[in-house]
Amino acid sequence: MNTATTPASPFVSRAVERVVRGQAASDGDGVKLTRVLTQPLQKRLDPFLMLDAFGSDSASDYVGGFPDHPHRGFETVTIMLEGRMRHRDSVGNVGLLEPGSVQWMTAGRGIIHSEMPEQEEGRMAGFQLWVNLAAADKMTAPAYRDIAPDAVPAYTGAAGVRVRVIAGRSDGTAGAVTRPKTEPVVLDLTLPPGSTFDAELPAGHNAFAYVFGATPVAIGAAGATTVEPDRMAILANDAGGDGVRFAVPADAAEAARVLLVAGHPLGEPIAQYGPFVMNTTAELQRAVQDFKSGALAG
Repeated sequence: MNTATTPASPFVSRAVERVVRGQAASDGDGVKLTRVLTQPLQKRLDPFLMLDAFGSDSASDYVGGFPDHPHRGFETVTIMLEGRMRHRDSVGNVGLLEPGSVQWMTAGRGIIHSEMPEQEEGRMAGFQLWVNLAAADKMTAPAYRDIAPDAVPAYTGAAGVRVRVIAGRSDGTAGAVTRPKTEPVVLDLTLPPGSTFDAELPAGHNAFAYVFGATPVAIGAAGATTVEPDRMAILANDAGGDGVRFAVPADAAEAARVLLVAGHPLGEPIAQYGPFVMNTTAELQRAVQDFKSGALAG
């Protein structure tokens, strides 16, 4: 009897196409943040519209929060690392973002909400990601979901790599959120010193990885690119790739942290005016008119 087995194919990693350093910015009532994914990158990273990283030990950088403001035509994903923030919106939702929690909000045809700190000292840190909606879904009813820290599926892989699966799927673990059309994958990775992690990604997805914390990460396989903290690596679209490989030096002083994001591109026109993201200028004008008249919310 022939008991020979076929050896597993080697993992083929996407390479790093480009490394991007975010731009210092402020939003809301003077909240200081780093805008990592900016408008010029929207077409390349379709369906993602924006990524903001925020983190400060100084209350003056965040205490003003984000008072009432509108959105139409996309989804917001807020990932809290540290601190507490209260959400309220025009549909009647109220939620508390705390360390490790996630908020997934579909603005759809329109919502007005606020995100206000529930602390006046200590560290506030996290991310907000904007995910576009397909033209057919932009005027859908708004929706809101709070995901508590212990409700985010997680697993520990080889070498102690901790994976929180916010959206999509990783190594057989389904995420907290599944979305049609854009099919986002959002993973929060903690990689100990000396570890390697291979994250599978759908071949047709645009993808990027944001390194945060204090430890650089090598991304890719042969000729891997070392990406320093507070940098975004845009991953090459390789039809033959299985996903992306991350490696952390054995002599690193602490674990590395990476936010890995991927999604299926919509391939549709993007027209943006501040908090409104539609497909045409006429649709943007209607959004502004609806907001001014009070017809946008809810």
